[in-house]
Amino acid sequence: MPRVWDVPVHDSTRVRDARVAAEHAAALAGLDERRTATASLVATELATNVLKHAGGGTVLIDVVAPPVLAAGHGGARLVQVATVDHGPGIADVPAALRDGFTTTGSLGAGLGTCARLADDFDLHSVPGQGTVVVARVGAVPGGPAAAPRGPAARVRAGAVNVPFAGAEYSGDAWAWVRAGDVVSLMLADGLGHGPEAARASTAAVEALGASAHLAPAEALRRLDTALTGTRGAAVAVAQIDTRAGVLRFSGVGNIGARLCEGGTWRHLVSRPGIVGTHRPATLRDQEAVWADDRVLVLHSDGLPSRWSPTSDTCRTTTDPAVTAAVTFRDASSPARPVRDDTAVVVLAPSPPDGP
Repeated sequence: MPRVWDVPVHDSTRVRDARVAAEHAAALAGLDERRTATASLVATELATNVLKHAGGGTVLIDVVAPPVLAAGHGGARLVQVATVDHGPGIADVPAALRDGFTTTGSLGAGLGTCARLADDFDLHSVPGQGTVVVARVGAVPGGPAAAPRGPAARVRAGAVNVPFAGAEYSGDAWAWVRAGDVVSLMLADGLGHGPEAARASTAAVEALGASAHLAPAEALRRLDTALTGTRGAAVAVAQIDTRAGVLRFSGVGNIGARLCEGGTWRHLVSRPGIVGTHRPATLRDQEAVWADDRVLVLHSDGLPSRWSPTSDTCRTTTDPAVTAAVTFRDASSPARPVRDDTAVVVLAPSPPDGP
């Protein structure tokens, strides 16, 4: 089962916890000593920034797939460090990203150094609303997984996964696979939460690879067999035929799905049921046009059902994991506390010059 670290940073002792979590994640991802040190530095500096400039926030550390998949990427994994806060925001982002821009009491590395050392780096900050930063560190910078080719390289995916009540494992899991010019994105929400929910969603992730060539409805039928013997999961599969420009979607259970088409949002509807225990007898694929102005958001029911997308949610130039983290942050509030694991997954076009 994949490990997820949710580290609330409200005092300096938790900065150390973020560093240790990044080191553990690096071991799971198979990073060498140098890249482990990089992940540790990035996590420490980002956690320090959250504490110093926002008065506290959350550091989410996970082991994830590359944001853009190369054919036969070999299961490459990266350590993703995301920070989320409701602080004052960054008034001058270009200055903050300048190498050597430091603050008193910090490591002296700064966001600029984190951006330079990480394999992927992006942030979103609005004065008065807060900041989200996402950095990824991989095992082989510049390797084959970092330079995909073909139409399928024109889409990228990213997510945040937040375990309920700070648990070690989330019952939600996401994955995506590529078969030629077709990419399939899946989000699974194991029934309930805790280890048994995580086992169900992990079974879905492990089975997805064998279904990469199938349409979503057929893939769900295969996943139903794979999840037999688990407590089951809500599962949605979205598939992009990048050459044909077609999106196909099918879902079972309470996975939310919204597609932004040129600034207008529409819901993609899942069928009631539970994959692995109570799959509907009939499943059909919904189809829509996929183009360079589209953004797809999948989320588990840990996200409040009444969340409202903003113009930032439909930005195609933002790293999808940043969009996911902003969506999670802005949909949550003390008045609507999270009562389950929460995963938000975003699929968007890659910028013209690559991810």
